[in-house]
Amino acid sequence: MKIVEVTNNSLEKKFIEVNVLMNQCNKAYIRPLDNDINQIFNSATNKNFKYGEAKRWILIDNEGKLLGRIAAFTNTKYVNKGTEFATGGVGFFDCINQQEAANILFTTAKEWLQSKGMEAMDGPINFGDRDKWWGLLVEGFDDEPVYGMPFNPSYYETLFMNYGFKNYYNQYWYKMMVDDPLPPRFKERYEKFASKAGYSAKHIELNNLEKYAEDFAIVYNAAWAQHGEAKEVTKEQVLKLFNTMKAIMDKRVIWFAYFKNEPIAMFINIPDINQYFKYFNGKLNLINKLRLLWMKKNGKCKKLTGLAFGVIPKFQALGVDSYIIQSTANTIQNKGWYHSYEMGWAGDWNPRMVNIYKSLGGSQNRRMVTYRYIFDETKNTFERHPVMEYK
Repeated sequence: MKIVEVTNNSLEKKFIEVNVLMNQCNKAYIRPLDNDINQIFNSATNKNFKYGEAKRWILIDNEGKLLGRIAAFTNTKYVNKGTEFATGGVGFFDCINQQEAANILFTTAKEWLQSKGMEAMDGPINFGDRDKWWGLLVEGFDDEPVYGMPFNPSYYETLFMNYGFKNYYNQYWYKMMVDDPLPPRFKERYEKFASKAGYSAKHIELNNLEKYAEDFAIVYNAAWAQHGEAKEVTKEQVLKLFNTMKAIMDKRVIWFAYFKNEPIAMFINIPDINQYFKYFNGKLNLINKLRLLWMKKNGKCKKLTGLAFGVIPKFQALGVDSYIIQSTANTIQNKGWYHSYEMGWAGDWNPRMVNIYKSLGGSQNRRMVTYRYIFDETKNTFERHPVMEYK
């Protein structure tokens, strides 16, 4: 077996091909867009190269047959609360069902990370934000992955564990049908806030994205960045994201709650664009863009997925979460627009978010794992991700 660093376009194509080969036997697999993966490793398109480095490798046999792949990253912006040692990342791992091959890939990544001063590696993770390509699928292989979700054969769990990776945290996904009635307390809390002076809930208007980008940043920075699990975002960054998403946005499923016109909560959902991309074989060329617009116009996507949810701390535990969720339900339920709703993952270190998913009536349909491997356990002790502290 031979390890080869990805250094040119030909090897870049082989890096993508490995993922397709390893998942071809599962009918639920949806091939990611080639360009989505390539952009992660392009310093011109991935801002994280300002804070770190990334390397990719493929594994081949003596005849050139593809056996596996892996990427490794350093990123000074990658912070986990409670971690006091330098931690790199590995991701985009694929491999045949052979421990020797997996060990070669893991060790290659480990040695490169050690040369960069890292003392541990988490994986599989993304060289970027946690909403995409994060975690190893260990339960839920029969459901099609939503956009940005990793997908892998079931034996990968054994490859990671046998090498010495340990479960750093679980990532739980929940699913429900859009028309399933919410528990009665949601309507009760909705009516309470709807009758209170100063409170309002409204969906986004696509002709005023700048305002909602600012509202998003306010809620996000108050609800998430304070915990040390995410960096603050600016209005400009959110606006750029909104503009890239505008073609597939549905204003009816993106909501904000306000108190005296100040944003206090957000509930951001989008159609699962994997329901379009599964027909494109990894290519978003002009013809497929036109196909996407036709499918969107004709309501071909019946699956919603959660993108972001948050409530400003001083309004938490008051029922504002129920208010904004019921507001959304009042608009979209029993219309036939969407059939199913899959919520974004919640870590086991965030019990409040897990409880919100459960309170909606959702059932857990997937579990993913983010693993950690400490290079020298005589120097650094493995501890699972600390539970989030709420203020």
